[in-house]
Amino acid sequence: MNWLKMSESEILSIANPIMDNLMEASTSIDHERHVKDFTDDLKSIVTEENLKAQYREYQAKLGYFAEREFAAVFRKETDVAVFWKQRYTKSNGEHIAFLRLVCVGKRVLVQNVSVT
Repeated sequence: MNWLKMSESEILSIANPIMDNLMEASTSIDHERHVKDFTDDLKSIVTEENLKAQYREYQAKLGYFAEREFAAVFRKETDVAVFWKQRYTKSNGEHIAFLRLVCVGKRVLVQNVSVT
């Protein structure tokens, strides 16, 4: 997939459903669903135990994911990074949601993801 030729709206039409799934799976503490679009490398890092500990920690401190507002797309030859302004239900602060996508075969997969 040539990310350099895709418009922001085309990239977001791929990225938003993936990020929506990640947020929903995180809220419901569903590891299998959370990692379904991960590369094999990322799946090997994000274990069920590790992810559940992360869920509990951020949900106790920040609450659940709330509004997300698109901020930027950065294109590389082999991957794309998408950034959003992210809010939580218990936090008044603004956080950054980040998704790095790669094309593996015919699938677009998550190479890296973070909300900070």
